[in-house]
Amino acid sequence: MGNENALIVGCGYLGCRLAGQLPAGRVTGLVRSAAGVERLERQGIIPLRCDLTHEVGQSLPTEGADVWYLAPPPRTGVEDSHLRHFLEALDDSGQPRRMVLISTTGVYGDCGGQWVDESRPPAPVADRARRRLDAEQQLQRWGERSGREWVILRVAGIYGPGKLPLERLREGRPMVAEQDAPWTNRIHADDLVQVCLAAMSRGRNGGIYNVTDGSPGNMADYFNRVADMAGLPRPPVIDLDMADDSLSAGMRSYLAESRRIDNSRMLRELGVSLRYPDMDSGLRACFPQE
Repeated sequence: MGNENALIVGCGYLGCRLAGQLPAGRVTGLVRSAAGVERLERQGIIPLRCDLTHEVGQSLPTEGADVWYLAPPPRTGVEDSHLRHFLEALDDSGQPRRMVLISTTGVYGDCGGQWVDESRPPAPVADRARRRLDAEQQLQRWGERSGREWVILRVAGIYGPGKLPLERLREGRPMVAEQDAPWTNRIHADDLVQVCLAAMSRGRNGGIYNVTDGSPGNMADYFNRVADMAGLPRPPVIDLDMADDSLSAGMRSYLAESRRIDNSRMLRELGVSLRYPDMDSGLRACFPQE
């Protein structure tokens, strides 16, 4: 890390894990709710309550800081007004040294199962991915305007302890068969934390990195493996033609896209060595043996 003062915007599941790897007492976590403030205080993270759904009317500790922007965009629309409000506030609060933005591999859209590296032009299909691409473009314009450094991480599906589909499995909600499920990609939360650290300390200014374990699978196989390890029944299997009636709109949108994400630039330029380079090793770490 280039600076001892750090701000994690959207300091939730991932942000708290990231803060645990940074110098104690020098990390501020920006959260929206009073409950979030209490959670950060319990973990020794300096809390800052700020609602980015509105224009920021307070000073932020951003001058010369290292900023990880992890906050999700709004739930609707095709623009990220949350990031826009944050960037506008920097004119008064001060410009960070560098910003690392969490985006998504969803910006590539449906790639028909092809391998995808960072040279592929974004072609988002779902609005959730369009919002993320809007955030990327906002950050790039901020970098041009401010002259400060930025890095974008296009992150695959995140899993880890406390971030598994256990409730969905307990509810017995269905899933398509493995042979009908598209290619998907994942990254263990602990590996994502070390990528976040590496992006801040040695990522190329203006660099865009795919973040995944490099071992694509499919969503049905993932649910089945989690169920087996948790001692839960596997999801009931439905045909693809039943998906519209049986699956949520969000799940259907994920199943409508297929791609295999290449992580070689991440490994080469960020110099990370993944602890969990495949789903088997990552899931075993989520279910430690007694």
